[in-house]
Amino acid sequence: MTDDKSPPRTFQGLLRWAITPPQAWGVYLLAIILVWLVSFYAGTLKPKKTPDTSPPTVTAPKS
Repeated sequence: MTDDKSPPRTFQGLLRWAITPPQAWGVYLLAIILVWLVSFYAGTLKPKKTPDTSPPTVTAPKS
């Protein structure tokens, strides 16, 4: 049986790991790809059509 004396993994430890130089490039690239995927997905969504949102009718000005 091994005694694991390492501290529990925390968000601060993960953040410290993510900002070290080799991992930082991967985290940055992953963030760029994630932003691109979310914006691409949002661009492919179709807006909901509701019957109450018709544009007002255009009338000629009265003189």
